[in-house]
Amino acid sequence: MAPPSVDRAASTAAAQIAMRLAHDLRRLKQIKAISLKIAAKREMLPEYTAWVEGLLSGAAQAGAGASGDVLPTIMVWMIDVGDFTGAMPLIEHVLHHNLPMPQRYERDAATLIAEEIADAAIKAQAAGEPFDLAILEQIEALVDGIDMHDQVRAKLLKAIGFELDRTARFAAEAGADAEALSLLCRSLIALKQAQGLHDRVGVKSTIRSIEKAIQAATPQPDSAGTSG
Repeated sequence: MAPPSVDRAASTAAAQIAMRLAHDLRRLKQIKAISLKIAAKREMLPEYTAWVEGLLSGAAQAGAGASGDVLPTIMVWMIDVGDFTGAMPLIEHVLHHNLPMPQRYERDAATLIAEEIADAAIKAQAAGEPFDLAILEQIEALVDGIDMHDQVRAKLLKAIGFELDRTARFAAEAGADAEALSLLCRSLIALKQAQGLHDRVGVKSTIRSIEKAIQAATPQPDSAGTSG
């Protein structure tokens, strides 16, 4: 058990960080443009770094209840600014401890995380930009077995399938045909799962394209017979 002085210090730190969050939320509420909100969040985030790291390492266990909204909120802000790698420890913590989201968020943690990251990936892919496949697959593993709307899980699987397809094309261009075929097969599985969950998820044409690519890349048995 921590000494009373340590408990008081942790409680004071938690109260201070909660006050900072309340101040920053009021500031954000006054900003109308999404791009400006994101810029403000990027400016605010460093002020929470030490506190979040302390909480995650167990150095600030006391007072966690008093600042319960802070960690989930910072997690969302990190997703909003595109720091997905930095957000992963917070995502794992929130999901592992089943932390509730602040009341201002309408979705539960797992749904919000899966949908926001899937949306970010699909937006990047539509612009011809890559998205970290490891992040997508890690999110899929973390939310596996958690109840959520089929449309949200389908969107995450779509993002995974699209990224696998993109990676397969780069592998093929590099002459890594076996790797490309493996990636295409994994992509097809993910996209068919997405299609099965939500018929209008928007993957039908990609599925047909991948099926053709797999057929073309698969070695065909020699059909030439021998005369005798």
